[in-house]
Amino acid sequence: MDDDQEPENLELVHLLRAVSIEFSLRQAEFAARNHMHPTDVRALICLLDAARAGEPATVGLLGARLGQGSAGTTAVIDRLERLGYVARVRDGRDRRRILLRVEPEAIRLGRAFFGPLIDGVLAVLDSFDPAERDTVRRFLTATHTVFTPPTA
Repeated sequence: MDDDQEPENLELVHLLRAVSIEFSLRQAEFAARNHMHPTDVRALICLLDAARAGEPATVGLLGARLGQGSAGTTAVIDRLERLGYVARVRDGRDRRRILLRVEPEAIRLGRAFFGPLIDGVLAVLDSFDPAERDTVRRFLTATHTVFTPPTA
C-alpha cells in the first residue's frame, strides 16, 4: 500500500463521522428553529429511545444518557416542560417516582422536520437486500458499542 493512501476501512470510519456530523448539524438546525438548546434535542431523542425500548424515562436515566448531573438535567427538563415538549408524570406503579413523557407537539415537530430525512434513509435501506441490511445493522451495533462508555 502506498504511504499516501488510507486503509479502506478508515474510509468507512470517515464516512461514519461525516454522517454523524451532518446529523448533528440537522439537530442543531431543528433546535434553533424550535427555540431549543441542542442538548434539549438530545434529551428528546433519549426520552423517545427509552419509550421505544420500554424503559422508564426517569430524571436519573436522562441525566446518565446526557452525561449531566441533576442540576443540568433539571434545567433541560424545565426548559422542555416550559416549551410544552415534555411532561413530568407520576409512575402508575410507584407514585413516588416521576417519569418523563414526550408530548405530542414535540413528536409532531420532530416528524415534520426529521421525517423526510428518515424517509430518505428508509429508501436507501429498501435498496439493500436483507443480508446487506443485516451487515449494516451488525456494523452499526458494534460501532455503537465501541462509542458507548461502560456503565459502572
